[in-house]
Amino acid sequence: QVQLVESGGGLVQPGGSLRLSCAASGSIFSIYAMGWYRQAPGKQRELVAAITSGGSTNYADSVKGRFTISRDNAKNTVYLQMNSLKPEDTAVYYCNADLFLSPTAEYDYWGQGTQVTVSS
Repeated sequence: QVQLVESGGGLVQPGGSLRLSCAASGSIFSIYAMGWYRQAPGKQRELVAAITSGGSTNYADSVKGRFTISRDNAKNTVYLQMNSLKPEDTAVYYCNADLFLSPTAEYDYWGQGTQVTVSS
């Protein structure tokens, strides 16, 4: 079985920083893409940032220039460095992995979510 374990959420003041981590473990053949999504109360889950195994990245317009996604392929771990945080960044952040359990078996996995609260 595959698990995605997130860490790094918490409470931070506006303008502050947090770093989220997500480690994938289990019988994984390879991971194509990993990313972070977030869901605020009463809103739909939205993509924050994603990164492929080759290092290509994609960011939501609302976080460009403030958030940086990175990845350690050897550790099956993805990171999200969040700077200049705003109250509107408050949400539950979910890790996502598009991975293969075999050369032809592709699956989508989610972490349990970690709360990020930006408030003074």
